[in-house]
Amino acid sequence: MQSRTSQNPLAYSPPPRTLFMGSFPPRECGIATFTKDVVDSFDAAFGTRSQVIAIDEPGGETRSYPSNVVGRLRQFDRDSYTRIAALIDAHPARLLNVQHEYGLFGGAGGASFVGLLEKISKPTVVSLHTVLPEPSPEHRALANRICERADAVVVLSQTGKDILINEYHVAPQKIFVIHHGVPDVPFTFTDGPKSSFGVGQRLVISTFGLISRGKGLEYAIEAMRSIVRSHPEALYLILGQTHPEVRRQEGESYRRSLLERIAEYGLQNNIKLVDRYLEFDELVNYLAATDIYLTPYLNPVQIVSGTLAYAVGCGKAIVSTPYLYAKELLDHHRGFLVPFRDAAAIADRVCALLEDPALRRATERRAYRFGRQMTWPHVALEYGRLFADVAEPHISSDLLVLPA
Repeated sequence: MQSRTSQNPLAYSPPPRTLFMGSFPPRECGIATFTKDVVDSFDAAFGTRSQVIAIDEPGGETRSYPSNVVGRLRQFDRDSYTRIAALIDAHPARLLNVQHEYGLFGGAGGASFVGLLEKISKPTVVSLHTVLPEPSPEHRALANRICERADAVVVLSQTGKDILINEYHVAPQKIFVIHHGVPDVPFTFTDGPKSSFGVGQRLVISTFGLISRGKGLEYAIEAMRSIVRSHPEALYLILGQTHPEVRRQEGESYRRSLLERIAEYGLQNNIKLVDRYLEFDELVNYLAATDIYLTPYLNPVQIVSGTLAYAVGCGKAIVSTPYLYAKELLDHHRGFLVPFRDAAAIADRVCALLEDPALRRATERRAYRFGRQMTWPHVALEYGRLFADVAEPHISSDLLVLPA
């Protein structure tokens, strides 16, 4: 892995003033939360007050943003891309960082983003949150154009870098691995946090994040039928509201199907759906109260999961399906993998951990130790060092004075 870690952050040049782009709160999506966390941690690390260009989906034009949002890109408005490119070049920042997801941009497969990149003269670092291992020819061509135009590409896992090199043939020296950030919290036992939620000494299993059909929650609910036979005190918390885009397209049909299944199985006392978007402190408190964290996701090529990263960073014993990010993050006995769509395997592994506290504690410690390199202060330093390196030749050329 290409590493930019140093024990002495002063050995690096300070980062240039940076303008950030991505979806941004109060928009409720994973990239919005991530962009805010990057900006907040970057500013905390370097004493800056960074500004942001927010990306609006249809219907989001009336959203009220905080004062550090200085521009708004409208996803399907072609003229907006031209205006935002001009704003970026006129902005005093020396560098642009884009938290990129294909679905945030207009055009076929998000192709409007390439047109934006080609209009910008500032050095640009693109953080790719999706890297498909078996792309269509159209997607491969689009991804290659993004990587060619960007001055540097950030991926959130070594697996993502390997795919870009082997499948897309992107030059290795252009790709940098900077982990998904996680809370910098102490390793804690669950007794205190459980009491704050009124769950006593129940064994708590949890999954958090915006809900959609790809999360595989129906298999976790099915698994709870077997788990509660051995552990009637088990409580499964499904934390989070339905993804806003899913809600626009199909309403709450998936959530209703989960509630119907829970009622059918008579598990109302063992499974609770917390239907709201969790703020940071509440989310961390729920994780602190969790004995086993579960991600039963169905997409085998998922290259990053902020929810899984947070669970690792908080030192949880994790059971997950073997999507790409989980296979990397839970390697070396940092967690346990079970087959996709296999409720029996989920139940077996969860019960094994519930019945073996020593194994659970050892797994938690391994996850927590690995997560120290993923804390937001560490991630901010990594971004800052990369930005300084990318901007340096551009700054030097700007300062070059040619003889008369």
